[in-house]
Amino acid sequence: MPEGEIALALAELRSALEVGLARIDGQLALLVQRSDQTDKAVEDLEQRVAALEKGRWPLPTIAVLTSVTAVVLTVLGVLRG
Repeated sequence: MPEGEIALALAELRSALEVGLARIDGQLALLVQRSDQTDKAVEDLEQRVAALEKGRWPLPTIAVLTSVTAVVLTVLGVLRG
């Protein structure tokens, strides 16, 4: 193989390698961007869950108070009736 053909083949190989690396760099940048978006979405979701958990605590208490009130009213109804 003459030197000119070898140089041409090496130049083509180098060009193909540069194109491939540029494509990989672009894909990596996209993955980093998506990862950042996912991190932000997870953080937002954690904050929403925490807010829901804080607002949920009275529900069991309200259920117990309602049950106790129903029992007291039933007992009073039986005693008066």
